[in-house]
Formats: sequence, structure tokens, C-alpha cells
Amino acid sequence: MNTISRLILKYRNPVIAIVIILSLSAGLFIPRLKINPDVFGNLPKDDPAAVFFNRVGEEFGGNYTCVIGLETEDVFNRGVFEALLAITDSIRYMEGVGQITSLANVLDIRSGEWGIEIGRLVDEYEMPVTEEEYQALKEYTLSKDLYRGRLVSEDATMTILAVMLEEGSNKVRAAGEIRRKIESMSIPAKLYFGGQPFVIAAFGKVIQRDLMFIGPVCLLLILLVLYIGFRNTQGVLLPILTVLTSLLWTFGLMGLLGIEISIITSVIPILLIAVGSAYTIHVLNRIYETPGDNQKERVATAWSYISVPVIFTSVTTIFGFISFIFGSYLYMIRIFGLFTSVGIFFSMLLSLVLIPGLLPGRLPGAKKKQSAKGMISLSRLLAWTSSSVLHHPVKLLLSWLIFLALISTGIFRIGRNADFMEYFPKTDPNRITEQVLKKKMGGTSPVYVSVKGDVFDPEVMRIIHETQEVMEQDPSLIHTQSVADLFIQMNEVMGEGQEVPETREKIGNLWFLIEGQDILEQLLSKDRQEAIIQGTFSSSDIEKSREFIERMEAFFSDQADAPVSFELSGLPSLISSLDRSLIKSQFRSLAIAIILVFMAVSLLQRSLMKGFFSTIPILATLVILYGFMGWAGIALDIATVLVGSISIGIGIDYSIHVINHFSHEAKVRGDVHRAIESAIRISGKSILINMFSVSAGFIVLVLSTLIPLVRFGILVAITMFASGTASLTLLPAMLLVNQRISKKFLNNKKQNV
Repeated sequence: MNTISRLILKYRNPVIAIVIILSLSAGLFIPRLKINPDVFGNLPKDDPAAVFFNRVGEEFGGNYTCVIGLETEDVFNRGVFEALLAITDSIRYMEGVGQITSLANVLDIRSGEWGIEIGRLVDEYEMPVTEEEYQALKEYTLSKDLYRGRLVSEDATMTILAVMLEEGSNKVRAAGEIRRKIESMSIPAKLYFGGQPFVIAAFGKVIQRDLMFIGPVCLLLILLVLYIGFRNTQGVLLPILTVLTSLLWTFGLMGLLGIEISIITSVIPILLIAVGSAYTIHVLNRIYETPGDNQKERVATAWSYISVPVIFTSVTTIFGFISFIFGSYLYMIRIFGLFTSVGIFFSMLLSLVLIPGLLPGRLPGAKKKQSAKGMISLSRLLAWTSSSVLHHPVKLLLSWLIFLALISTGIFRIGRNADFMEYFPKTDPNRITEQVLKKKMGGTSPVYVSVKGDVFDPEVMRIIHETQEVMEQDPSLIHTQSVADLFIQMNEVMGEGQEVPETREKIGNLWFLIEGQDILEQLLSKDRQEAIIQGTFSSSDIEKSREFIERMEAFFSDQADAPVSFELSGLPSLISSLDRSLIKSQFRSLAIAIILVFMAVSLLQRSLMKGFFSTIPILATLVILYGFMGWAGIALDIATVLVGSISIGIGIDYSIHVINHFSHEAKVRGDVHRAIESAIRISGKSILINMFSVSAGFIVLVLSTLIPLVRFGILVAITMFASGTASLTLLPAMLLVNQRISKKFLNNKKQNV
């Protein structure tokens, strides 16, 4: 290591030149970065519910629907219907817009003078004129299940336009253009914009805002913490230079590979600013604490010592994030784990290779001078901490055990939350809109059931209708629609009763009347071998979603001998899969992270016992984390599920620095008490500075408008304080007690001999 450090100093100018060239090259790919806030676009390719959900979008006209609600005292008036027509005409040719359905153009089946009539509910060229005509239209519309509760509320105060977006279209752009166009029109009603595309667009705005606003605030807070900690320009600017360069390289690589920024990967800048600065902080702190008048000797000596723990702390941190690649359900979380690991590697590499070459001709004074100048309060705090550990290790351990026992009771109170609407604050327009649409129209969460078979076979048609009836038995399933509804309605108009036509010939004759209607693209495959039943689920409760899925799967099992096969998907299925993954990925990623970290620390220290001791502060931190979540009512969601593995990856750094310093000092001095005191006083300084800087970096996420990110920031800050405190108190106390027990055991063994 000493040889490598001298080579780095010798070739510092070429190193600086290479860093500049790589940074300029990475900058060329930054403009390629795109934001993709679509959570469901990150579903795994091997989940049957996700596969079917995506297939519905590809083969049945899209599965993303913009819902535009118009609310007024009574929607049955000329102004509202003219507005529906105007909106349809204005957006129908927009890029990405597919089929549009509203009261102004919906298919209507009724009996007329010449028998059955297939047309529109309202003829745009012969609109009702008088109030009486609109009242008659109102009575007729509300009398039909195909319209009531689907396109118009039961109290007739709200009507909606359902705008299906084409598969493969830019949903964020399409939703934004639709909204801007409609808002620019003079609509005589209160407007609501709901459905997944508008929610996705809202996520996109949050991502842009967080990247442009929260990132710089995070940077300023860390600059302040670094200044308070080091009190010199180097200590402030060099850590920030490292993380900004690593950020540039990371996002440049993402741009080169065409990786999009998601709601989760948008946290990478804040994470790298907060975490990536740690390596430079430890390097600088060790250089400042190394005595000597010769700059190169000081840097070389300090680098030789600090390089190994810095490398191992970065490796263990990377292990924490790598665990997401193997344990996460959503693709965007896997990408988050991968590129955060890449960014951390870049930060570590730059802190060890670039920083030594950037130090000026004269370094600040070492040890006493530096402490007196910039870190008096930290020195006093660390002196008090070391004194407490050395004089009262057993009491300290007992205090930790009691505290952990008390807070651990909250673990059993942790809930899970996969409802994306609850990610917005209660006052957010998107959440308010969803509540209004749920109250008036049953919500916007789609359910899809595929029935494969010969759809024109009367038995298959009856099974489709029976499936709808089973679906509607669930109190959370508001209404359904299928091709069977159209045939039953036509059969009724023909005087054959409100039932499925009895023969294939009758079905064929009725098909001739409706063939070519736009709505059939959503309900029936072109070869007429698959029918899609559409439904709307009104609840976001995980248990209700699970009960609905179990009811439908039981029905499918009962139809094992029928000439059909079934598939189920939609928001309840996807939310249920996501919910299961929260628990599965949590345990899997935590297990992977703990095992990898234990192996790395044991290898570094060449001792399984020291590896075990190093993981104890992390296990204590996890107890504090999950206990706090339970007592604070913070549920596991797509963001908070990340905190456990992150706390392992980042928090283990503190244990590594303490135990590495302890082992080195104990070997050199042969005095355990002096080794513990030195570890707390010297390594403790960089640990405290890093602990406060990381916490400050993450706490700014409280400024985000997404509740999971707010909670994510708070929880990471808490885990940093917990792991830092445990590393400086619990770990040294354990080492000291272990040394006393070992010494006593050896003495007893000698006496017995």
C-alpha cells in the first residue's frame, strides 16, 4: 500500500488529466437521460399478472386510461354535452390517444320502429334541445347498467370521458397534453383528471422537482456540516468534488446505456452526495491526524493506513445495494441497486486516487493543532464517550439491551402499503381527484379477466356472463363489462329475454349488427377466441385485493372441466404481487447484505469473531429502524423497503473504521484500553462528521412531495445516527468486555494448570 500511495503521488498529473477526460466524456451522455415515472412499466417479466396486464395493453387497445371527470349540479344539459363533444374533437388526433368513450359517443342498443337499432346514445347532429328532452335522456341513461355508474354517476352530478392511451405511447407526454388542452377550454363544469397516466405524470413532476431543488439543498447542507467539522477549504470542497464527479460518471453511464430515471433512481444523487463523501472525509481526516512536516510522507503514510478500510467500507456498502439486484420485485429497484453501487465505487476510487494528488503544498497541522482549530466540540464529545466506554462497559451494554428490548416491540406493528395514491399528501390534487372519482364513479383501478375459448359458443358466452356475476359479488368490484353484455342486451331488445342467446346461429346473427364497433377492440380478440372482462376495483386495501383474487381463483378452479381457460390481472393483482414482494425482497435483501458484509469484515480482520462483533451494531440498528417504523406507523413501501439494506451497507462502514483502528492500535501498543480510546477519539471524528453529513443529506427528503421519499429520508437519517452511535459505544464496550472475559478465562486456566 505504501508503494501504491507513492505511485499515486508521483503520477498525480496524469491521474488528474484522466479524470478530466472521463468527466467530459460522461457529460456528453447526460442529455440522453430520460425520466420514466411509470411504476408499472417496471414490473418483472416473469410475473404472470404483469405479463397478462401488459398483453392487454398490446392486444386490446391499451391498459392505461385517462379519466376526465366533469362535475356540475346536473350533467344532463346542452352545455355539458357540447363540452364532451368539444373535448373529444380536440384530443382525438393527439399523439398517443386511442379510443375515447363518453355519453356523447357511447354505443347504444335499443328497440326502434324497424326492430333493433345500433347507434349512439346521443346523435351529435341532432342534440336534445329542450329541458324536457334532456330529462328524458337522463331517465333513459340512468335506467341502463351500461351507463349508470360507469359514464355517469347515479346522482347525475358527474360524467366522465375515458381516454385509452395507445400501447407504446409516451404516457406522461400524452397525459400532459390532454390536460393542458382541456384546461385551456371553457368547460361549464369542475374538471378532475384521474387514472394511472395522470398519476404517472404527477410522479414525473416530483422527480424533476426533487432533482432540481432537493439535490442542491442536500449539497448545501453537507457543505455546512463539512465546514463545521473540518474548518478548512479542503475539507469542504474535496469531498464535494469527489461526489459530483462520481455523479457525473454514474449518470453519464446511465445515459450511455439508455437507462431511464425512475421515482427510485432519482434518489441516487442525494444518496451519492451524502454517502459518497464519506470516503474522502475519512481520507482527509487520517491525513490531517498523521503527524509530520513533509507533505508527501504524511499523505503516503496516511494513505497506506486508510486505503484498506476505505476499500472494504465501500465494498460492504456496495454489498448492501447489490442485494437489491437479487431480492427486489420491481425492475427500477434493481437498477437503483446496480447504479448506486457503481456510483459508490466511483466515489471510493476518486477519493483514493484523485484526492491525494489535489492536496496543496501545505496541509493543515496534524493532531493537536487541527483539533484545537476546528473540532474542539467533537473532541470533547468523543473524550466523554471513550471515558464512558472505558469505565462503564457493562452498564453501557445493559443500557443498550434494555433499549433494544423496548423498541423491538414495535416491529410487530409494521404494516405494508402498496397504494400509490397514498404516496401523495392528503391535500394533493391527484389524491383528492381519486377520492372524488372513487366516491362518484367507483374509482379508476382496472381489473381484467381473460376467458379463452370459442366465444361464439353459447356455453362459453354463459361462462363469461357467470364470471362477471361472480366478480360483482365482491363489494369492492363496482361494475363489469364484456362482450356478453352486448349480446344479452341485443337479445333482450329482440324480445328473447335478458339472457345469452341460446344458439350459435343467433349469436352470429347479432354479431352481424355490431361487428366493427370500436368498443369490441377492448373486449374481444380478432379471432374471437378470447374475451376480456373489464372491471373497476374501488378499494386500495391489500386485504380486500387479496380476498378478491382468492374468490376469483376459487371460481376458476371450479370451472376446470369447462371449455375455457382464465387469466386475472389488473391493479388488485399487481398491488398484491407488489405487497408480497415487499416482504420477500426485504428478508432476501437483508439476508444477502448481512452475509456479504460479515464475510467482508471477517476477511478484512482475518477473524470471524471480529466480523461478528462488527455486525452487532448493524443488527442493533435494524432493531431500532424497524421498531421505530412500527411505533411511528410507517409502513413498508417501494421506498422504505430499501432502508434496511442501505443501513447495513452504509452503517457497517463505521464499525469497520472503529474495529480496524482498534486492531491496529492494539497490535502496535499492546494496550486494549489505549487502543479503544484512540479508535473512538481519532476514527470517531470522521465517523461523526460523516454521520451528520449523511443524515443532513437524507433529511432534506422531507421537502419531497411524495410521502415514501419523505419517510425514506427520515429513516435513513435515524439509521445513520443509530449505527454511528452503536459503533462508538456498543462495539467498543463489547470489545472491552470480551477482552476482560478472555483475560479472566486465561488466568483461571493458568491457575488450574
